[in-house]
Amino acid sequence: MKSLVIKRSIVLDDSKTSVSLEDAFWECLRKIAHERNETLSHLVTGIDANRKNANLSSATRVFIVEFYKEQSAQRNAFQQREISVQ
Repeated sequence: MKSLVIKRSIVLDDSKTSVSLEDAFWECLRKIAHERNETLSHLVTGIDANRKNANLSSATRVFIVEFYKEQSAQRNAFQQREISVQ
């Protein structure tokens, strides 16, 4: 069975490294970078700089989950304000 994890090389602060993520996470990462008008390298450099103890691949997955959790919370808060105004 073919692995669903895809290893890609990326440049972080002029250093080349590899990150292994499932394709769905790569897609999300590209969308987040696009929404922020950032390059993929710049976004992952920020994730790398802010990670605690996890490896970069794990830290990237957690970043993506937290990003979408925050978006969902913001949407829910907006919807609650709209309901209370009506």
